[in-house]
Amino acid sequence: MFSNKVYHRIDALSGSVATLRAEGVKYNEIAEIESRAGTSLAQVIKLDGPNVTLQIFAGARGVDTAARVRFLGETMKVPFSHALLGRAFTGACVPRDGGPAIDDNPSPIGQPSVNPAKRIMPNQMVRTNIPMIDLFNSLVKSQKLPIFARAGEPYNELLARIALQANSDVIVIGGMGLKYDEYLKFRSTLDESGALARTVMFVHTAADPTVECMLVPDVSLAVAEKFALEGKDVLVLLTDMTSFADAMKEIAITMEQIPSNRGYPGDLYSQLAARYEKAVDFDGAGSITILAVTTMPGDDVTHPVPDNTGYITEGQFYLRNGRIEPFGSLSRLKQQVNKGVDPGSRSFLMDKVLAQGKDLSDKEAIRLANTTREDHRTIMDAMIKLYASYKETVEKQSMGFKMSAWDQKLLKYGAMFEKEMMDLSVNIELVDALDLGWRILADCFDKGEVGIPSKYSDKYWPKK
Repeated sequence: MFSNKVYHRIDALSGSVATLRAEGVKYNEIAEIESRAGTSLAQVIKLDGPNVTLQIFAGARGVDTAARVRFLGETMKVPFSHALLGRAFTGACVPRDGGPAIDDNPSPIGQPSVNPAKRIMPNQMVRTNIPMIDLFNSLVKSQKLPIFARAGEPYNELLARIALQANSDVIVIGGMGLKYDEYLKFRSTLDESGALARTVMFVHTAADPTVECMLVPDVSLAVAEKFALEGKDVLVLLTDMTSFADAMKEIAITMEQIPSNRGYPGDLYSQLAARYEKAVDFDGAGSITILAVTTMPGDDVTHPVPDNTGYITEGQFYLRNGRIEPFGSLSRLKQQVNKGVDPGSRSFLMDKVLAQGKDLSDKEAIRLANTTREDHRTIMDAMIKLYASYKETVEKQSMGFKMSAWDQKLLKYGAMFEKEMMDLSVNIELVDALDLGWRILADCFDKGEVGIPSKYSDKYWPKK
């Protein structure tokens, strides 16, 4: 309902923030501001007695102290419809792709996180067909994970590849502070592959008002939650949460708030947690999984944004030199999904028959059951240990030490591992990645040299 009361005086303007005296206003309420520049929306961000502080979505350019302000009595809402799929919008939900506006089923943003009693314990994998994720640090449905990277790393290319290959029903991409050509590259990559049909994009570019940057995670997660409640498995890809935090910092400085660490507001942790805690696997419905890029200025992991993020999320991926670094990267929930099953077991064979009413190959059954093979943990541990030994050998070689026969094997192994496993352009299913791991080991070592129990090596070691 529109309020009948219109306020004709703004007491102070600073950047995109306006302050006036008003009555009966609620926190986060939306207001309409009419000025010489036209009509724009604003949101209540602070209440101090009769003093109300608004952040103007389109910025305060053209707004003067004589502007008319009318409070709308409701919070910011995002439309929801299956017509969102394949579309791109701004942080304020205005179409960015030239298509028609969507006004169906408006839903409030920034709602509380789901009650833990309504959540399911994470127990299914989100497959990306990227070996460094699926095999070594499995992404789990309803997980929240950041990708820590310094400027210049191909994190947006990685997100685009995950959007193309992930076995999720819906992809929601939230872009913050993107260059316009980065947005176009995202869109064209998804469009050419056909993945755009299951994707919704909310994009704030560097040329857009700062305030819209702060809206992107909330509108993205509100839409994701609506899809999840319809039974869809939703993967939310956010880039870059440091831009989101910087937008908060800019608004806080404008409001003359007392800063905390490095100028960021004191509630940075709470603001980040409110978004990440939206990750959920609903009991009787779908799920929301969050993968969010967090850039580290100066490659400094102690910077307030990655530092606070690490306390909220369930591990992290480190993107360094165009690869997901095996040391330091950790999915703390991977133990929930990489236990695996023995394809030869009677129960698994029964599941195969029931899955489609017909006989399936082990690979097909593992994929349909969204599980993994019994050798997953064993091959993962063995390959990472050998790669650590390879890194030590490279260090010895750089210091001029003589290379032994074992060192030569490690050098060969390390080169193959980096080329065939760590390269992010590799696109193979999990079972194929497990078989590839066995082939790499067999090409470089003898069966007794890799430290794998014979019950697995006898079964899976490639026959020459």
